[in-house]
Amino acid sequence: MIDLKFPDGEVRPFENGVTGREVAASISRSLEKKALLVKLDGALMDLARPLETGGAIEIVTRESPEALDVIRHDTAHVLAEAVQELFPGTQVTIGPNVEDGFYYDFARDEPFSLEDLPVIEARMRQIVDRDEPIAREVWDRDEAIAHFEGIGEAYKAQIIRDIPGGEPISVYRQGSWKDLCRGPHLPSTRHVGKAFKLTKLAGAYWRGDQANAQLQRIYGTAWASDADLATYLTRVEEAEKRDHRRIGAAMDLFHIQEEGRGMIFWHAKGWTLYRTLRNYIRRRLEAEGYVEVKTPQLLDRSLWERSGHWQKFHDEMFTCEMKGGEVLALKPMNCPGHVQIFNHGQRSYRELPIRMAEFDSLHRNESSGSLLGVVRVRGMAQDDGHIFCAEEQIEAESKAFIDLLRLTYADLEVELQAVKLALRPDQRFGTDDEWTIAEDTLERAARAAGVEVERVPGEGAFYGPKLEFHLRDAIGRTWQCGTLQLDYVLPERLGAAYVGEDGAKHRPVMLHRAILGSLERFIGVLIEHVAGAFPLWLAPVQVVVATITADADGYAAAAAGALRRAGLRVETDLRNEKVGYKVREHSLTKVPVIAVAGRREAEEGKLALRRLGSGAQEVLTLEEAVLQLAAEATPPDLR
Repeated sequence: MIDLKFPDGEVRPFENGVTGREVAASISRSLEKKALLVKLDGALMDLARPLETGGAIEIVTRESPEALDVIRHDTAHVLAEAVQELFPGTQVTIGPNVEDGFYYDFARDEPFSLEDLPVIEARMRQIVDRDEPIAREVWDRDEAIAHFEGIGEAYKAQIIRDIPGGEPISVYRQGSWKDLCRGPHLPSTRHVGKAFKLTKLAGAYWRGDQANAQLQRIYGTAWASDADLATYLTRVEEAEKRDHRRIGAAMDLFHIQEEGRGMIFWHAKGWTLYRTLRNYIRRRLEAEGYVEVKTPQLLDRSLWERSGHWQKFHDEMFTCEMKGGEVLALKPMNCPGHVQIFNHGQRSYRELPIRMAEFDSLHRNESSGSLLGVVRVRGMAQDDGHIFCAEEQIEAESKAFIDLLRLTYADLEVELQAVKLALRPDQRFGTDDEWTIAEDTLERAARAAGVEVERVPGEGAFYGPKLEFHLRDAIGRTWQCGTLQLDYVLPERLGAAYVGEDGAKHRPVMLHRAILGSLERFIGVLIEHVAGAFPLWLAPVQVVVATITADADGYAAAAAGALRRAGLRVETDLRNEKVGYKVREHSLTKVPVIAVAGRREAEEGKLALRRLGSGAQEVLTLEEAVLQLAAEATPPDLR
């Protein structure tokens, strides 16, 4: 017998080998009908799999959050079955879940086309209607390899060969179709439902290696209900309208070209936006006692080896070999350089905490396939900072950083949606005791700042745990931008020390921190969040003075000059076009204020202000307009 503990705390005995379905049936017939999976001690299992041990049990239904990942993975299997029915000879490789959906990689000589996707979707719906039972089988390794090679599935055979010897080879039979998979899966294809859609095609390399064969990837999305799918598709449609690449081109902010993949060509308006944001966060940091420094772009390999970054990030670093064998690397992060500044000269406990900031360029060798506009690049700058402090200062410094981050996000009108505590990874430096102290300290600091954290196992940096700050944008998407990492390791590896009150040398603790993260990425996020309609203080062009007739050209130029002298970023539009045309055109480029000047306004010394997104206008004297707009355009930290 085994004992199973239910969510309400009741413990009941069952025969050894009882299935999840039988457990559900013992509770109620309706629960048996709704059951999709079973969760035993936190692990999801097939409903038909025998339970050999007792533990905490939960019956998973379609409404359970855990069901969605399995629905998506089963939809990927239905996709693979549909493709092989429609296109015989196609090999299947892998089909994992991704955010909001799934993909499956196929090996096929003839390329898929977008016209194929509706045909494949229709066959997938037929497979759902066929209600094919899904059952797990455990096969002998050699027999499994022989079977998949025999049916022309060379990739599946290779995957089996690479599975460690002690692991079982589980194959899921979906009707007459089979796939190698760890599971778990739903009881039958009917439970997948039809709230899915195939979204796009892409190329991929087998196991992500460009030296391997190229495959064809089909992406899709799947949800627990038609309503959830409709909500997602609406969000995708809105996201396409807000795509920072499209808006960035319309606003003349930046461009990217083949000769500089992953590097941004910032145009004058885009660079104005960039500098305005950078100057804002720079002032915020200076007010909090940070000193700004600058470290070399190129540093010798030996420093990166001592810090541990060479071993961990070598493939993501741009390197150059000099005459004589010297190897230099473009810096992908600033932290080793900041330790060198800390180490230059003797430090005292009286100086701590030392807060360093740097906005210098960083370079990371991201793969070409991962590059995306300004949100995934090879060249970037961060609002980077490192705090060197004593152990007893960690909590106060962490809380102060969180408070500053929340203030900054409020200024930028973005919502802090969640804070996650990324815990120790399998490969790491430092002792377990140091990791435990660091993890607990970060969690205490977050709570002291009024923030609850979600613990995420295995996601910490190799030198320490980190708090990840996730913001929510205007259409409900989340982005991880800010981070706070607690590091005992780098000061030790690079020999950082200060003289304590006792006269002895001590290791400082190092806090790696960023509020915006990559400025390039944050600007991309911000563009999509506001759909290009920046608040007045951030807008690259804040006011356009547009004339109705040529009679007002001189007055418009004088009005623009007055606005510029008040610190506003102003352009004039003196073209021989109708004012309605001018207003529409500048609205498309998201200019916040259009100041219209005609013969009457020129005679009376006034401007008619039209705000972006509003059909109304406000007529003010030039002096009133200058005072009002200058006040509105003042950055939040200077008000």
